[in-house]
Amino acid sequence: MADRSTAAVDVADTSGEEPLTAKAGASTGDGKSRERDTAPQSTEETDRAGSSATVSAPELHSGHKLARRYRLEECLTRLDGFSSWRAVDEKLRRAVGVHLLPAEHPRARSVLAAARSAALLGDPRFVQVLDAVEEDEIVYVVHEWLPDATELTALLASGPLEAHDVYQLAQQISQAMAAAHREGLSHLRLNPGAVLRTSTGQWRVRGLAVNAALRGIDVDSPQRTDTEAIGALLYAALTQRWPYEDDAYGLSGLPKGMGLIAPDQVRAGVHRGLSELAMRALVNDGSTASRQESPCTTPDELVRAIAEMPRIRPPEPVFTAPPEYQRTSYQQGSYGRPAPRTAQTAPVVVPPPPLQTRTGRVLKWGVAALLIAALGLGSWQLADALMERDTPEQPETSQPADTTDEKPKIATHKITGAAEYAPDGSPQNADSVSNTYDGDSSTYWRSRSFVDGPRLAPYKQGVGIVYDLGAEKDVSAASIGLRYAGDRTTVELYAADSMSSGTPVGSMKKIGTTTTQSTTAKVDGKEAVTTRYVVVWLTHVPQAPGDQYSGSGYKQAITDVKLRG
Repeated sequence: MADRSTAAVDVADTSGEEPLTAKAGASTGDGKSRERDTAPQSTEETDRAGSSATVSAPELHSGHKLARRYRLEECLTRLDGFSSWRAVDEKLRRAVGVHLLPAEHPRARSVLAAARSAALLGDPRFVQVLDAVEEDEIVYVVHEWLPDATELTALLASGPLEAHDVYQLAQQISQAMAAAHREGLSHLRLNPGAVLRTSTGQWRVRGLAVNAALRGIDVDSPQRTDTEAIGALLYAALTQRWPYEDDAYGLSGLPKGMGLIAPDQVRAGVHRGLSELAMRALVNDGSTASRQESPCTTPDELVRAIAEMPRIRPPEPVFTAPPEYQRTSYQQGSYGRPAPRTAQTAPVVVPPPPLQTRTGRVLKWGVAALLIAALGLGSWQLADALMERDTPEQPETSQPADTTDEKPKIATHKITGAAEYAPDGSPQNADSVSNTYDGDSSTYWRSRSFVDGPRLAPYKQGVGIVYDLGAEKDVSAASIGLRYAGDRTTVELYAADSMSSGTPVGSMKKIGTTTTQSTTAKVDGKEAVTTRYVVVWLTHVPQAPGDQYSGSGYKQAITDVKLRG
């Protein structure tokens, strides 16, 4: 049986807060206890939900099985006609989370629709919906259980986060929500209880669309609501305070009557750029005390604002000197025995002076013989050299050194920007393109997993990225770092006219191509091509096993790209 983890299942905690922008018409309160039943706090929500409080949660018990597969283990909460459970998928032998509500519940249809839409997104930055079913007058939603993840609420209980951790939080959550909104999905309940950090340092969001559907939350401006929620998360991570007057999620609110003040005015040492970023998402149309920046009203705008910031490096590891070694009586060999008596010190025998023994005299004569032999050999070589000097030498024709094989050093061009090249309008992972030229080989852009391969056509002509060099430069070669080795990866290099994906590769000038079975692809063109934009295009990818981000199949990921002229 899996151990209970409050960070692993998407339980129905609300902590008494209201949605940040749409404070009206939102079911938000179950107090601070996850086990207490409460009614909706607003009449608008009660009307919209059709008096959902009259519909009781299904009376199920531990050990009950859904679809003869999901065995309920522990009820984590009962609220507003639905319940949340920790369960076990007996078919795959893994822990899962389950939301249950009666089929006649007024929000049952919207919960099913939200869960199925979230499942189709398939973005690994979200806790994945695994199943959404109506069966035996019960609607249930099954989702991932992450035993190695920790809620942001628990992380903030010990203090504010480091600047690097807050930067990663802002970047990953903003990119995830931007991707969700592009697919028409919103969260509307993005709070510290909905954000998790895994043991590998990745941030993940749970309850996309489903949490709001369970509570009947609907707003007029979902992008602004989610953006303001991200700003509140950054504020809390920087200051360990909730950016409103009311306490929430175990955090103290701001002093009453002071209004919203910048994080660097709440706590000393807060990173200035992150403080301004949080304010741009939260307050006064984005204005701050020191700068008048445009507000961030959508996750996409927040992603661009983060990209314009200088990258925040992780702190240097602190070396702690090991404690001084102390010998104990046990280590000295006296454990369980009385201390030995002090013995009389034996007289020390003084050795004879060096080289005065018989061995020393033999060594002296041996060294002297070697010196005499060395002098004789040196004299003979000197005489022989003088004799050869008097002998006339045949003139030799001197030939200049052949330097034609030496290739001039090729300069590596600086990449100033990039975008995913998707002429078919179906990008693979557009938000992680910058990972391919950030100088960090542990980050990467990846393609999706394909069923057939290694050749992607005819279902997809290829996948790739277009890079901006900032100005026209000569490009003749490229070095591309890959994540997966295997059957073969074919890389083609093209000179493009712009960053647009509207131009097919067939109309571009080809610089070169290569095929590799390793994790490095080197493209060497016959001649340099002058261009500002370069397309790295993959037409064949190897088969690779599944991981936490995608299933097994034909796929590839790019870790580093270097373009040379």
